[in-house]
Amino acid sequence: MDGALESLTEALRRFAAERDWSQFHSPKNLACALTVEAAELLEHFQWLTEEQSEKLPAEKRIAVSHELADVLLYLLQIADRLQIDLVAAAQQKLQLNAAKYPAAQARGSSRKYSEL
Repeated sequence: MDGALESLTEALRRFAAERDWSQFHSPKNLACALTVEAAELLEHFQWLTEEQSEKLPAEKRIAVSHELADVLLYLLQIADRLQIDLVAAAQQKLQLNAAKYPAAQARGSSRKYSEL
């Protein structure tokens, strides 16, 4: 795993251990928490136009950054509990997506791979 992600994962382990929270951190519970945080992230963009979502005011950008951090932290905890190397998994998934969405066929299209 990437050094920065490993460092964050270690910090999360310590944080949870200091509070005796590991007992609550099953993959299922962490996935539920991740979904809640993703919804909180989405809430900041609800009802915005495309242009507004690209040009968030400073205060909103800070709030969005906190929600993004929550999503990342829960994602790291799930991967840690399941012993999944997120960087390796992401690299593998990128390769799979490249095969599903060849640039020559997918360029400029939002169609699903099965429709290309």
